[in-house]
Amino acid sequence: MADHNTRLNAYRIMWLFVFFDLPTGTPKERKAYATFRKKLQNDGFAMMQYSVYVRHCASGESADVHESRVKGFMPSLGQVSILRITDKQYSLISNYWGKKSDPLPEGPKQLEFF
Repeated sequence: MADHNTRLNAYRIMWLFVFFDLPTGTPKERKAYATFRKKLQNDGFAMMQYSVYVRHCASGESADVHESRVKGFMPSLGQVSILRITDKQYSLISNYWGKKSDPLPEGPKQLEFF
């Protein structure tokens, strides 16, 4: 059995990014946009920027599940892109608000039962 450090290391933990550009010209399109955003939030995604949502996943298998869910509730119009990166890659991100850089918020803590 793999030890704790092998299972939860920075190369196994994944982050899913969902980028989207959806039409909002009609009431029906605005409703589809709002429903998509709400479903992302209900599935544990957090808004990083407008039309950019991110979710922490403990493993590639977990990322597979959430990516499948997103594919299942995508609107019929517009563009949706999904990007998967490792926790190690995510740690290299730099966020800027104006010219000031803020540190990356700490990822969720994992509790495992054996």
